Amino acid sequence: MSETIKVLCYKSKTLSNGEHPLMVCVCKGGKRKYQSLGISIKTEQWDFKTNLPKTQCPNRERIILLMNEKIYEIRRVALDKRIAGKDFTATTLLESTSSNVGQHKTVGEYYLTYIQNLKKERRIRYAGMLEVSYNSFIKFNKHLDIPFSDIDVAWLKKYELWMKGQNLSVSTISTRIRHLRAVFNMAIAEHAIKNDCYPFRSYKVSRLSRQIPKRAIEKKDVMRIMNYQGKSEMECLAIDVFTFSYLTAGINFIDISKLKHSNIVESHLIYNREKTKKLINVPLQVKALEIIAKYQNDKSPYLFPILSPLHKTDVQIANRLHKVLAKINKHLKEIGEKLQLPIPLTTYVARHSYATVLKRAGVSTSIISESLGHSSERVTQIYLDSFDNEQIDKAMKNLL
Repeated sequence: MSETIKVLCYKSKTLSNGEHPLMVCVCKGGKRKYQSLGISIKTEQWDFKTNLPKTQCPNRERIILLMNEKIYEIRRVALDKRIAGKDFTATTLLESTSSNVGQHKTVGEYYLTYIQNLKKERRIRYAGMLEVSYNSFIKFNKHLDIPFSDIDVAWLKKYELWMKGQNLSVSTISTRIRHLRAVFNMAIAEHAIKNDCYPFRSYKVSRLSRQIPKRAIEKKDVMRIMNYQGKSEMECLAIDVFTFSYLTAGINFIDISKLKHSNIVESHLIYNREKTKKLINVPLQVKALEIIAKYQNDKSPYLFPILSPLHKTDVQIANRLHKVLAKINKHLKEIGEKLQLPIPLTTYVARHSYATVLKRAGVSTSIISESLGHSSERVTQIYLDSFDNEQIDKAMKNLL
């Protein structure tokens, strides 16, 4: 369906100087959208029949030139979208024009703003992940100096294929697209873009999540890891971090590293999860208490020898955590290979295994979700390992 584009003197709005703004009006599909041309004029200087400034209007030629340039620009963008086979509305058409950048930030500008906000919130590690995703989108599209309306389902599918062509995992692809979705959500929350610019109603990121391989191991394998005798100080720390995570409702490495003595209250571990800020309260089992006692250090407020009072700034803490986590996961992977485990062993396997072991023991998903600190049971479901064929066979015998 074709669109009509014209410039109107918007009499419904009167500026403080008594003039009225000139508005670009785009009508498509029975819907009309307006955008300021950045120029105002007095009613006696405007011909409402021809929609042009009168001959006596100051700067008449310049105003007409700006009007024609804007109309031409919108028509060019509309033609480009038709050639590319992209659907568009009056709103997305206006948002795709260059002069709109001052009013509506580009995707790249919003992305960088989101990263800066995370750093201000001291979420340095997550901000670093967003920076990696940002660079990935830049590499794919050459730049992100584009309006949100340019990123549609077709664009996302092309990016997905491009990532797969680089032999990157589905988990990595899912993570980076979810980062982009978070930027979209931020822009919508600030009313910078309209809902019809949102491509994630049709493009389901959860489709990728379902393809993510499970990262859980069976209870017997968890016990083998817990009983493994470490050969070095770092290897022992890796085993203890894995064990502590498994025994304390799958607490992740970042939260473990920041635990202090004040987080222990009457044999319970109480802390706010770094990622969601949700309050977690779990009982400490004997083995978990033994691990805490093992690393008791009166010179440090921390429970584990990962951070110390020397790490003061957010950057120092983030760098330290990145370095130690890499070492711990390296040792866990080597231990997993020695024990011939079915999947590569990382600290995150402890979190997934905790959830899966409880699920197989008959614990409800809602309780598991609450203990993990998830925002919803849908997130928890990703963690839960599928039941094997033997369990299904046993269940089927109950049918008759």
